[in-house]
Amino acid sequence: MTEMENKSEVRARTVSGRVVSNKMDKSITVLIERREKHPVYGKYVTKSSRVHAHDEANECNEGDWVTVKEVRPLSKTKTWSLVSIDERAAQI
Repeated sequence: MTEMENKSEVRARTVSGRVVSNKMDKSITVLIERREKHPVYGKYVTKSSRVHAHDEANECNEGDWVTVKEVRPLSKTKTWSLVSIDERAAQI
């Protein structure tokens, strides 16, 4: 296989999370939570990370459950892009 064929087969990593901020223009902040087993005690611990994602149409609201994928760097902190809105937040 050539090097170009290998690069085309690489799949972008996708994760799901909750939108915690949409105050930026064309950008959202997504909280990604995962559960990991503690190496010594065996108890499951919830760990989280926040990522900035590109939202071209400004269609996400806070509380929405979204899927984002890893892309090339779009800015200093933004390396993720919105794939889909899985669940809308309840409007109060």
